Amino acid sequence: MKSRQFTSFIILLVFGLALQSKAQSENKVLGLWYNTEKTAQVEITKSGSEFIGKIVWLENPNPDGKPATDKENPDPKLKQRPLMGLSLLKGLKYSGGVWKGGEIYDPKNGKTYSCEIKLKSDSILEVRGYIGFSFVGRTVEWTRVK
Repeated sequence: MKSRQFTSFIILLVFGLALQSKAQSENKVLGLWYNTEKTAQVEITKSGSEFIGKIVWLENPNPDGKPATDKENPDPKLKQRPLMGLSLLKGLKYSGGVWKGGEIYDPKNGKTYSCEIKLKSDSILEVRGYIGFSFVGRTVEWTRVK
């Protein structure tokens, strides 16, 4: 009887450690990241099982004395929304070392793309935006804010 209990305990322990390891890996992307040009910081957080990101800092938050807005958005109603706090990433889910299945919004051109991201290192994040197939797109690197 004690042998079964010990074996069950070991199996549960190994399973629990495996789940904890996966959670630690998938959460490595959380935090503050500079965009490629270092003109903005994006905070990546988790909402349920999805990873999302929003602009929390801008190098020039008030050009011409007014808050920076989403002026390139094709929807006239959205052109006046502020860039600060704007959601850029949504719907990303972790799978096998990659966060994918989500979207990224590019305020420079007002377009939304399919997106996947992966950690190149603890301080460099590869962000890939694409239309249709992931091999047709653009990859940029974001740097973790220290």
